[in-house]
Amino acid sequence: MLKNKQYLYICMVLAASSLASCSSLKTISSNVQAKAQKITAKKPRPVEINKGNTAGGEIEFLTNISVTPGKIYIKNESDGLSAEPVTTSATSYEKMPSNLSEVEKLNWLQLKYSIKMDIAVESIINIPLLQKIDEWWGTPYNLGGSTKNGVDCSYFTLDVMKDIYNVNLKRTAAEQYEQSTKIEWNDLKEGDLIFFKADGRRNISHVGIYLANNKFAHASTSQGVTITDLADPYWQRRLYSLGRVAAQN
Repeated sequence: MLKNKQYLYICMVLAASSLASCSSLKTISSNVQAKAQKITAKKPRPVEINKGNTAGGEIEFLTNISVTPGKIYIKNESDGLSAEPVTTSATSYEKMPSNLSEVEKLNWLQLKYSIKMDIAVESIINIPLLQKIDEWWGTPYNLGGSTKNGVDCSYFTLDVMKDIYNVNLKRTAAEQYEQSTKIEWNDLKEGDLIFFKADGRRNISHVGIYLANNKFAHASTSQGVTITDLADPYWQRRLYSLGRVAAQN
């Protein structure tokens, strides 16, 4: 009789535990679903562009930074370039395999960049642009650099714009800003330049090339040459101007 009571007691404990577990799982599931709904409901904030012109006078490369290709000397630690957010870094699978046929290379490029820009594969038509970006893809950032061992943002835009759009840009981001015709957000199209100012800086400190679907290509200080979304809060806060430079005949 005692054994039967003990057995009944154990069964009751197990049943209660099972019910508690089910209740906990339901609570967790409800919390996850609620969070998912909140995330889904969030939309990127409209990109705001600061109006105004840079101060006149001599254009510096970057305030408080002296440049020798291959080295960066920063006088003020607060002006460091390491503040960019790191999302995903270039990995080996992002490099085009060397054994592909020409058709396979084309398909590979379209697939890779349709994912990077979150657009349909069939909407990608400027293959030379993808090829050029892919030549630089993952190249580390190097202020003053102009090679595949290290490149800065303005040399990357200079090289891409020259080869793809027959546009001759000047060397620094600030000079490219002065060189460009300012445009509005609703007029932005592939090949236009996007200019940024680091907090507190007098001059333009960064430049990239607009692609599509709110994405731009640039030489990022944290990831090297990559594609980034303008909806990222870091870049939204620093976005300063949009510009266009006409092709040279």
